[in-house]
Amino acid sequence: MTLSPRRPRRRRPAPLIGSLALATGVGLAVAPAHAATPSADRPTAAAATIVVAKDGSGAYTTVQAAVDAVPANNPSTVTISVKPGTYRETVKVPANKPHIRLVGTTSSKNDVTIVYNNASGTPKPGGGTYGTSGSATVAVEADDFQARNLQFVNDFNEGNTGITDKQAVALRTAGDRIVLDNIGALGDQDTLLLDSASKDKVGRVYVNNAWIQGNVDFIFGRASAVINKSAIRLVKRYDGSSGGYVAAPSTAAGKKGFLFINSNITGDVSSRSFYLGRPWHAGGDASLDPQAIVRNTDLSAAVKTTPWTDMSGFSWKDDRFSEYKNTGAGSGAASTDRPQLTDAQAADYEIADWLGGWQPSS
Repeated sequence: MTLSPRRPRRRRPAPLIGSLALATGVGLAVAPAHAATPSADRPTAAAATIVVAKDGSGAYTTVQAAVDAVPANNPSTVTISVKPGTYRETVKVPANKPHIRLVGTTSSKNDVTIVYNNASGTPKPGGGTYGTSGSATVAVEADDFQARNLQFVNDFNEGNTGITDKQAVALRTAGDRIVLDNIGALGDQDTLLLDSASKDKVGRVYVNNAWIQGNVDFIFGRASAVINKSAIRLVKRYDGSSGGYVAAPSTAAGKKGFLFINSNITGDVSSRSFYLGRPWHAGGDASLDPQAIVRNTDLSAAVKTTPWTDMSGFSWKDDRFSEYKNTGAGSGAASTDRPQLTDAQAADYEIADWLGGWQPSS
């Protein structure tokens, strides 16, 4: 795919997020919310902080119970503070509960784990199966959500021969203005689903200082997402084989897709066994225009020399896939199989461009 040159533009000042420590890998400071005064036309605000602890020392012992305690249409920030432990549960943050901050109480993302093992083909208690999006350990449908200092895990065993559809999501987001800072997302196939509420709506996501692990399409969806300063870890399949795809964007036409920047992609897998990505035209929708840009990122030898590939009859060359100034054994020079942005084009592919006027803050 040949990228048409664009008219150079003046580089804009660095976005405000740098001053908020998002771009440096330091956690966000979460400011306390001020309780709103109840009135007939104003929702009642929840407590500014809700503590969750497995040992009973908090208000709740499960994360979902704390989410349930937040009033619908809560008008101000609520911090759900989670003490160290492993929380085996599924969690849903519905669309009518915005402004939630889900925060581990230590600086290590490994100290708080929310984990479950549903897969797409797992039978539901009421009949049918969960499907890919329904398999999520944690599902966030609300806007203005933040998570920090914890990890989301789907530990479904891919070797389970009784289940054919093995997609198993650790975290799904479908809102706008989502911040995922110092988090982990661990799984195998379809680990991190970054989505939007619908094809015509924008779902902006800022991922910073994350550990994202998987093997097949493990960062996917139609969100306009920045993955910054993150460790992207490639893992083998359940049978010990290497091979897979990092990203499967399903971007709507005219919208931004995935921007990987200042990160590293590596893993204990075979050399030249992983693609950077492929175009996911969800439901066979030819109107979609999937986009993934990988720039200023260290690529290990696990990355194929032809890093993009087709999917379900759709050619990656008809969509938007390119690189810019990547390094490492898996990087390569520009060719028809490895489109590279020019310096002028790269000026339009920066974090501030992706966030579209939104500056993540506490």
